[in-house]
Amino acid sequence: MSSLFMIEKKFSNQIILLSGGGTGGSVTPLLAMADQLLREDEKGKLSLLFVGTKSGPEQEMIAAFNREIGPLQFIAITSGKWRRYFSWRNLLDVFKILVGFFQAFFFLSRQRPAVVISAGAFVSVPLVWAAALKKIPVLIHQQDVRPGLANKLMAPFARVVTVTFEKSIDDYRGRAIWVGNPIKELSASDKEDLIRETKNKYDLSGNLPLVLITGGGTGAAAINDLVYKSIQELSAYCQVIHLTGRGKAAQPAIANANYHWREFVSPRESLGLTAAADLVISRCGMAALTEIALLNKATILIPMPGSHQVDNASVFLRSQAAVVLNQVELTPGKLVAEVKRILNDSALREKLSSNTVKVMKRGAVETLAGIIKEMIG
Repeated sequence: MSSLFMIEKKFSNQIILLSGGGTGGSVTPLLAMADQLLREDEKGKLSLLFVGTKSGPEQEMIAAFNREIGPLQFIAITSGKWRRYFSWRNLLDVFKILVGFFQAFFFLSRQRPAVVISAGAFVSVPLVWAAALKKIPVLIHQQDVRPGLANKLMAPFARVVTVTFEKSIDDYRGRAIWVGNPIKELSASDKEDLIRETKNKYDLSGNLPLVLITGGGTGAAAINDLVYKSIQELSAYCQVIHLTGRGKAAQPAIANANYHWREFVSPRESLGLTAAADLVISRCGMAALTEIALLNKATILIPMPGSHQVDNASVFLRSQAAVVLNQVELTPGKLVAEVKRILNDSALREKLSSNTVKVMKRGAVETLAGIIKEMIG
């Protein structure tokens, strides 16, 4: 990790500043953009930096990116957030945002990036405000159907707002461009390689279907609890790979030959697991939904109650591209029954998977790379 105050020399290349974090949701599309920009930068004219939080999963995600692709330098600034309920921590976080603003302003004064890009997250808010004050172009990407508070605070200062869903164009008064959600597209051979790599790593059997269960980058305690209470029945007829989120694994760990759990995996491994799965059970963060749509996977969605995830899930439900379950009404028995129903119905799985193409526009990462290059001239 680099500090804003540890960077002594200015970059001679054009700097593209990416910012997000706190959770993995805002980081994944930015890493897809970074990958595409580096691939297209044949003459090495670009320097990519990532500004995130000190404690979120983005540091580990960027470290994995650098091992596989890179180079992407990580810089941490002080980050606050605004809770939409009474909390004394809101007062403390106002000061954190102010500290983050002055850190960002100092850094931008020294490095003068060609463009600042964010896909949401409160860590980006003071950075975007400082960039606007210094007249540095800003691009904001809106992933979810419902605009989040961070993007609402940043969008007025953006030169361009790109959106995942056509429905979101009206939220930004004519400044929005519908592009889809950026993700690295896979060739047929790339997909086969990922599936082979995943099956070898997890020693998966070809005799039982594979169910991937994920609560997103930080995990979902409610989904984990459902899995722990139903895993013995589930594992009798399918293999389960369960991404629990950091610090949320079952204690003591469940011993079962058909059950594998990980707290956290790299973006590449996540893509491989999704590609290999016969059925995915997921929260409704856009990183997971974009992978599901890219790979045309039959899916059970369990959105976080009362959140923007309900709106995301409704898009899939309207297109008959997923089965959506209400967490409040869900029991281990109901989850097991739904998994059995889908795995035993090949026509239903085919219908769910084929309908994902109706939900997500393809080619977003190439389109965004083109927009960014236009912005920096």
